[in-house]
This record gives sequence, structure tokens and C-alpha cells, in this order.
Amino acid sequence: MGIPRPCAAVAGAERRRRLRAGCAGLRHGRAGEEAHPHLRSLRGVSNPARPFVLVTGLSGAGKASILRVLEDLGFETVDNPPLAILDSLVQDGEGPLAAGIDARTRGFDAAEVLAALQRMRERAGLAPTLVFAIAEEEVLLRRYTETRRRHPLAPGGPLGARVLDGIRMEAALLTPLRDAADLLLDTSALPLPELRRLIESRFRPDGAPGLSLHIQSFAFPKGLPREADLVFDLRFLANPHYVPALKPLTGRDAAVAEHVAADPDFPGFWTRLTGFIEPLLPRYVAEGKKYLTIAVGCTGGRHRSVFVAEKLAAHLRQQGWRVDLAHRELGQTHDISAPTTAGAPQTAGGPEPSTASEKAAPSPSMSPCSSKTMTMPVNCES
Repeated sequence: MGIPRPCAAVAGAERRRRLRAGCAGLRHGRAGEEAHPHLRSLRGVSNPARPFVLVTGLSGAGKASILRVLEDLGFETVDNPPLAILDSLVQDGEGPLAAGIDARTRGFDAAEVLAALQRMRERAGLAPTLVFAIAEEEVLLRRYTETRRRHPLAPGGPLGARVLDGIRMEAALLTPLRDAADLLLDTSALPLPELRRLIESRFRPDGAPGLSLHIQSFAFPKGLPREADLVFDLRFLANPHYVPALKPLTGRDAAVAEHVAADPDFPGFWTRLTGFIEPLLPRYVAEGKKYLTIAVGCTGGRHRSVFVAEKLAAHLRQQGWRVDLAHRELGQTHDISAPTTAGAPQTAGGPEPSTASEKAAPSPSMSPCSSKTMTMPVNCES
């Protein structure tokens, strides 16, 4: 039996004895790693995988904008190549590649696209990612009627009806790709600068490999973020909206942060929240998940959810995870290192409405486990 490649990579006469011992052990499993610990790192070394991003989604949801951002990041981009040449397209060249496909693509078949992606994932030296752009039906309808553009799948009839039928037909055709997407991007209320930041944070060439985390604050009355993997309801916490001096501020202000953190329920909730999330992340990595969106919501999306999103993003960043942060109702997407100015009013977003479930001051009768929105349970007995 010849010397395994990892051992052959280590040269030098004075190392031969250790190499022989290490390689002999390697033939019998982990003993070789113990005999020569350097083998463990050598066995993990491989040429960097070529990034390949396949961008698809609903017409009008921003596929072309995503491709333009990727092109600015140094990707070679191809829009709507015939499906028959997708494999050969990926095999040619060495740099980062992005391709856009949709229902207009020649020979389009969702099952064949998924089969092609599976073949790519099994191929050494290639790292494919499927990105799917979505938007709410009424948003897509408005975009088409405002521009007077024809939807690619729209049948005959009045413009509005034609577009709506085309949107629904396309959504049905693309459902298998949406279900299989590595990254789901909802552009319904996403300005182009925020879309650019999201794409850059995930696909910039110097990005660290592994799981990318996206933390987002939001307001429940305005709807759940459709791309969220985990959702946490913070409406049990003391609401700064009812404190006149805090009402015009946001969760990025120190006074609001202190008010929310002073809630008697907050320390226990924070311990359970981080204790719940932290063990999941390595498991997601082991399963090959590339992107995880954690959404935290309150009533207005300005105070409690913003504070907890900031705190959670900073906490996970300190643990070495790659994190980006967005406050949906504030219209902000930023690095978590962005400074917070205590006491400076934030004008973005609207006031938090009053509801019967809110509390103006901390109340021990409310607990973190009153949330029914979390996608996974938190142990409230610990």
C-alpha cells in the first residue's frame, strides 16, 4: 500500500520516522491521527471551492438586481442560459460564477434544475448556492402595472388580470425551487441599498466559509418576515412606547436598552434565548445549512425587537459567527459594529400601537414562554 497523499505532502528527512508512524496508523483509522496530529489538518486541506450562485425567483422580484450586485463583487454573470448548457457552463472557467434562470429559460424544468444542482454538489471543487427572490403578490402586481410591462407568462385579457394570472402561474412552476432554496430573499419592502448589503455580506470574496446569520427585527402587525427560520415574540417585555421620554427613541439608544433590560423577565429570557440558539448553530453547519435568518418581533418594531436584535447579533459575532443585522421597520441594514448614539431620536418607522397584550411596566405575570410564535420551544423550567 502506498503512502497516502496527506503523508506524502510532508517532506523532510528528519520527519520520515514520524511520517512512517503516522501513515501506518492512518491505515487503521484515527490511530494515525494520534500518532501524527498534523495529519488531521492536512487531511482537511483542499483547493478552495469555486463559488456558483444560481439566482431564480418570481419575475419582478429582483433577480436582475441580484445578478448586478454579484457582478460588482467579481462574479461572472449569465442571465437565462439554456438549461441544456448549465452543466458545461459551470465546468468552464475558474472564477466565481452566477447564473440567472426563471420560467422563461429555454427548456426550463424545475426538476431538471434541481437535478443539475445535485450533480454540482457532488462534484469536487464546486460550491453551488440556490438563491430565490420572492415578493408579495400585490407588490409584484403593482410593479408590473406601474411600468406597464408584460409578465412573461401572462395570458391575454385586461392588463391587471393578465399579470396576476402570470404571477400565480409562475409561482406554481417555481415552487420546487423555492422549497429547495439555500437563501430566500423577500424584496417586497427591501430597498436596493439593503438588498446590495445583504448580497455582499453573503457572497463577498473575502467572506468566511460556513453559516451566515441574518438577525432581523420587525413589527408583528406588518407581517412575519417570510425568509425567517426562527421567530421570537418579544411582546411580553416592558414596552418603552409608554414612557414619553423613550417613545421617540429606538432600541439602538442606551436609554431604551436600559429600560428593556430592567424588565425582571429579561435576564431569564436572555439566558434561555442564547442557550437555545447557540447549540443549534453547529448542528445547522453539520447539516450543510449556509444561511440562517433569526427574526425577533414586537408591536412596532422600533424598541424591544431592535434592542434584542442588536444584542443578539453582537453576542453571536463575539462567538465568531458571521452576522449581519437589519431593522425592517427602521429601514436599516448595517454592520453590528455601527455606533449607537444614546438619546438621539430616530425618525424612521411609525409609533407602536397600543394593544391589550402590552404592558407599560414590567410585570412578573408575563414570561418569555408566553410567546406562541417561536418555531422551536424554549425550556421554561430551567
